[in-house]
Amino acid sequence: MSKPFDPLTLRGTTVGNRMWVSPMCMYACEGAPGVVGDFHVAHYGQFALGGAGLVLTEATAVLPEGRVTPQDAGLWDDAHIAPWQRVTSLVHAAGSRIGVQLAHAGRKGGKYRGLPGDEHRNRSVPRDAGGWQTLGATGEAFGRYAAPRAADEEDLTAVVAAFGAAARRAVAAGFDVIELHGAHGYLLHEFLSPATNTRTDAWGADRAGRERLLLECVAAVRAAVPEEVPVFVRLSVDDVVPGGSTAQDSADLSVRLAAAGADLVDCSSGGLVAGVEYAPAPGYQVPLAEQVRARGALPTAAVGLLTTAREVCDVLERGSADAVLLGRQMLRDPHFAARAGAELGVPLRNPRYHRAP
Repeated sequence: MSKPFDPLTLRGTTVGNRMWVSPMCMYACEGAPGVVGDFHVAHYGQFALGGAGLVLTEATAVLPEGRVTPQDAGLWDDAHIAPWQRVTSLVHAAGSRIGVQLAHAGRKGGKYRGLPGDEHRNRSVPRDAGGWQTLGATGEAFGRYAAPRAADEEDLTAVVAAFGAAARRAVAAGFDVIELHGAHGYLLHEFLSPATNTRTDAWGADRAGRERLLLECVAAVRAAVPEEVPVFVRLSVDDVVPGGSTAQDSADLSVRLAAAGADLVDCSSGGLVAGVEYAPAPGYQVPLAEQVRARGALPTAAVGLLTTAREVCDVLERGSADAVLLGRQMLRDPHFAARAGAELGVPLRNPRYHRAP
């Protein structure tokens, strides 16, 4: 029952255990655009104090127009570095590693954050109220959102450069891992899927064209960070829509991701088309991680309603994934990893809480 507590080394970075915090959008930047604050220090610090081996941040925009909401975190400007350093320093002091999820929301950007009671949930913020013109593979809107502008060559070249520049800032801010968000219908995923990328140019005419934006962004990030920094990619391994990408497509893509410089696939699903998802159940996305891992190109992390120490242990012991990412369960129990250690008989020792016997 010790597998969840085994360290995992990717490139030159070792993560102390395999129970990790999944990226979860917080929409909590209340001051200057993209600048994290006290909430983020407390929010991410709690997981490290609770024993999580790796804490992955919320989707962090590489460009202002790449935000999901006006309250998203960012790394498109050097002014974002010092505020993030407060977060990474605390996580390191508590004995964990921290990674940033770099993202461009594409046509799903510029929406209201949808706090409880918000009547504008899943609607775009008007431009005169702080919204912006979004960018997409085509001009087709997502659900009730405002229609995007179809990206041109100049836009896409700028997006690739922005991912590389944000990755450099992330390293300066103290992040140990860089993840690219290539899932859930955001820009990289929208270009990747044949269900949403109907372009006929070099960014979409065939599989190589559809993969181009993601692979170029991965290569740009790899070139921007030190050799020892691992690069993850979150994929919607199955689009869950007719004509979309399948798990086999994603398994094949993992070979090309590895060649571009990726080190692990974070395996999620869906989010591409409004209202179309898997029916959730405990461990429902684990088979996706298993299929990508079986391709042999990259290790994987599994997500999806894993809520108990034994479920986590089973995933890892079966070899379905190399690590497990927990989201809602970590929100309910930020000390999940420490509690799992007590339950399974492998106590975790936190440098901030350890006392000699």
